[in-house]
Amino acid sequence: MIVCLAVVGHQNNPLYIQSFTEADDALKLHHIVHCSLDVVDERVNNPKKSGPTINEAFLGLLYPTENYKVYGYLTNTKVKFILVTTDLDVRDADVRNFFRRFHAAYVDAVTNPFHVPGKKITSKIFAERVSTMVKSFGLSPAS
Repeated sequence: MIVCLAVVGHQNNPLYIQSFTEADDALKLHHIVHCSLDVVDERVNNPKKSGPTINEAFLGLLYPTENYKVYGYLTNTKVKFILVTTDLDVRDADVRNFFRRFHAAYVDAVTNPFHVPGKKITSKIFAERVSTMVKSFGLSPAS
């Protein structure tokens, strides 16, 4: 289950951050997202030490904690997507697929002529689309 999703600008400014839990742990999740930015920077600046190549948008598992797994994705414009999940058995293929769909939704939101580049994403359509993607995350297709 996805508990937090964030879009962070190329200057590490938060463009969109949303918690998907009923509990009052938004501050803790914001801290986890903030800490993961250091891992993203390390992987981008030291590509030889990390697994994925620099041309790969999916950064993979950034780090696990006791209760969460944190995944990252980097766009061509250096915008970072951070996903925090409680499912410790999540497959990389599912996360990759989610990030591809999320990236498409992000592109749709920022290409809106009323969106100001570099500012927070406030589109209700984007929020609804993300909410739908989060609810369907991890549900296997009917086999």
